[in-house]
Amino acid sequence: MTSNLPGNQILFWVKTMRNNNRLHKYVPSLLLFLLFETVAVALWLAKGNLFYLLNFSYIGGCLGVGTALFAAGKRYARQFVQWAVGSYMLLYLGVLSHENMQIEGFWYYLFLGVFEAATIHYAVAKIFGPLVFGRGWCGYACWTAMVLDLLPYKIPQTPRKKLGFLRYITFAASFVYVAALFLMHAENMEKILFVSFLVGNILYYAVGIVLAFRCKDNRAFCKYLCPVTVFLKPMSYFSLLRVTCDKEKCISCGKCRQVCPMNVDMTDNSRKRLNGTECILCMECVKACPRKAL
Repeated sequence: MTSNLPGNQILFWVKTMRNNNRLHKYVPSLLLFLLFETVAVALWLAKGNLFYLLNFSYIGGCLGVGTALFAAGKRYARQFVQWAVGSYMLLYLGVLSHENMQIEGFWYYLFLGVFEAATIHYAVAKIFGPLVFGRGWCGYACWTAMVLDLLPYKIPQTPRKKLGFLRYITFAASFVYVAALFLMHAENMEKILFVSFLVGNILYYAVGIVLAFRCKDNRAFCKYLCPVTVFLKPMSYFSLLRVTCDKEKCISCGKCRQVCPMNVDMTDNSRKRLNGTECILCMECVKACPRKAL
């Protein structure tokens, strides 16, 4: 009996270490949830509104579950987050709550000098958030991309076009539109902004679908027209969360570049890599790498 004790103890410690290794891969998911929970509590206490606690707790919870599913090897992980968060923001916050969560809503509250709704959303998800998670918004929460990702061109079938300047036109147009409403002292401005949200989303989907089939690229709208990327791209340059390449494992097969929906060169670890600020952290490159170099 006593002779088996050392062996039993070793077996116990081996099992414990295995369990710890299994749990270790979920630490980033927990940290991501805690980050959003911190934002949720801070806004709740600062604004005295329970909505912010529930809103950011829900979003953080979805992101935590989604990243945990990815760590567990579930291929539908990103789509789960995309639909859980994207449909919530589109249908509940936008349609049912009459909040314009598009960039026009941001300009509206900014002109009012109020830190509410869309201004908080933009500050967290699209202006300061990208310093931590880059363009994670585009890959995990955008309700426009949520639908466009269902189209047949997940992998771009044509070379990237030099049309990025168009995003600055749509960005400026949104600013001028809202500024004009204020200058004209438009009545029922909140109603106008809500109708603009509905019409704007219809236009985004229509143009996005046409562009996707025209360019044979689901993410053509994101690359060329989306005004939000004017905020996202410069902040994403400094993102803490980045996909990097282990040069010792990499065999330069090019599979990561082939499957990337945003044409990012993941084999280059520098901040200035090709289309580096376009990475949406979709992890398709990680899934495709045969040597687990990413």
